[in-house]
Amino acid sequence: MSQLEIIAGAPNEAIAAFVAERLHAALSVSAEVAITVPGGSTPFPIFEILASSNLPWSRIAVWPGDDRLVDEDHPASNVGKIRALLEPAGARIVPLTPTAQPPHFALAWLGMGGDGHIASLFPNTDPQVDDPSPVRRLTPDPLPPEAPFDRVSLTIPALVDADEAMFVIRGSDKRLVFDAAAAGDNDLPVARFLRTFPKTVTCFC
Repeated sequence: MSQLEIIAGAPNEAIAAFVAERLHAALSVSAEVAITVPGGSTPFPIFEILASSNLPWSRIAVWPGDDRLVDEDHPASNVGKIRALLEPAGARIVPLTPTAQPPHFALAWLGMGGDGHIASLFPNTDPQVDDPSPVRRLTPDPLPPEAPFDRVSLTIPALVDADEAMFVIRGSDKRLVFDAAAAGDNDLPVARFLRTFPKTVTCFC
């Protein structure tokens, strides 16, 4: 079961500083590291801050935790938007495909939907903590109207294979879902991740 550290009201600059500090720490013991990051609207202002930081991006591989099965130049593509921000800074952006073999991550950065989904592990997909595959092609049900596409997603075991994990959650409704998951009051995908991740989880909310 995760140990939770809740940081309320942190601005984007503080979240970016946390991510940079954790990556600097990981790079102090490894020549190269990998991080998995979420899509959606919340992380991209933080990515913009990180892109202008003094991180040695050429030593960092960035994996989306999930993506929509669209071309990279499609507005709904997570990897396309991540690439546009972080590749000019020097990061190696790794597209997520159904046959990908993700590495061990220095940091698993996650978001959460109001229904308790993480990455594209929606409740209807019944994600398993012992899934033998690190990546799954999935169809959310219902399909979100703003992004009605099949998805590819890291599974819970791939997300758990990380030194640390963090969430950035905006909104009181989502906070209630997250708190209930952390307390063991539901069995949503986020709750399954929190039960399985054996280290500290930092939640900016």
